[in-house]
Amino acid sequence: MAHKKGQGSSKNGRDSNPKYRGIKKYEGEVILSGGIIVRQTGTKWHAGRNVGIGRDFTLYSLVDGVVQYTKGNKTVVSVLPVA
Repeated sequence: MAHKKGQGSSKNGRDSNPKYRGIKKYEGEVILSGGIIVRQTGTKWHAGRNVGIGRDFTLYSLVDGVVQYTKGNKTVVSVLPVA
């Protein structure tokens, strides 16, 4: 008879919540000021005009407008203000 419990079940007892990362607003979509455009780790997408970046690299809109993606050496996300 074993005098200690097997360790397999106790080592697998943890699981983390999903982080729901990715693009939340695509090009041409209308966004309000403060709305989240992209949730990411690191800068896969970079902040452009009228876009702020949070401490967890989340990109968010600084003005009401329309989302625009510009592909080049790096993908830049901007918000064009609505007149």
